[in-house]
Amino acid sequence: MTRPRAASERFVAQLPTRARSRVTVVHSPLLEIRPLDVQVATAGVRGLIFTSANSVNAAVSLGVDRTLPAFCVGSTTTGTAKGAGWPAQMVGATAEELVANLLKLRPESPLLHLRGEHSRGNVAERLTESGLTTLEQPVYQQRLLPLTPEAQSAASGDRPVIAPIFSPRTARQFADVWDGTAPLWLAAISQATAEPLRSLAFQRLKIAKEPTPKKMSKAVKKLVKHALRVEGGPGAD
Repeated sequence: MTRPRAASERFVAQLPTRARSRVTVVHSPLLEIRPLDVQVATAGVRGLIFTSANSVNAAVSLGVDRTLPAFCVGSTTTGTAKGAGWPAQMVGATAEELVANLLKLRPESPLLHLRGEHSRGNVAERLTESGLTTLEQPVYQQRLLPLTPEAQSAASGDRPVIAPIFSPRTARQFADVWDGTAPLWLAAISQATAEPLRSLAFQRLKIAKEPTPKKMSKAVKKLVKHALRVEGGPGAD
C-alpha cells in the first residue's frame, strides 16, 4: 500500500474479506502529508472547495472557519469534511465533475480551493474563467518517500506484488523507486495515474472504471484473483 498509512488502512478495510485473507499487506507510503505553516484568510469567502481528505485535515489543523459551506470531491473527502464539522456536500466524484456541477449550482462566491502544493485540474482557474470567482491556497505538502525495507524485501522476492496506486504523483514516485524482480501487478485509479507506470515491467495493469475507492477495490480484487491463479501475460486493461 503506497498511500499515507491512515488512508491505506481505510482502503484495506473495505476490501472483501476473501481478498484480504489471501494477501500479506505491506504498508509503504510514498508520500508524507504535512500541513503548511500558513494563515488561511477566509474574510469575504462564501464557501470552500476540498478535493482531498488531506486538504480537509490540513484545514482542521490550520483552524479554518468551519461555518463555511464545503463543496467536495468524492465520498471520502465529503465524509471527512462532515466529520470535522463543515456543512459539506459532494458535488462530483472527480475534479472534472466538481467544476461542471459548481458551474451549474452557481453558489455564492468567491470560493476558496484549499489544496496541496502539487495539484492537478486547475480547479480555481477554470471556475474563475467560467464566471465563478474562486481563489486557491496550498495548505499541505507532499514529501516523497522511498520504499520501506519491508516493501523492498517484497519487491526482491518471488511472490506476486499487487500495488494499488491512487495518484499520478504517487505513480511517478513508484516508477522511480521500484527496481524489484517480483511479479508486479498494478491497479491505477485513473488513466493519468496509469501513464507513469507503463515504463515498468508488469504482469498486468488494471485501471479502475471510475476514480473511486469502490472501483479501486474491485480492481484490486480482480488482480488478487488473477495473480494467485498466475493467469495472463504482460498487458494492460
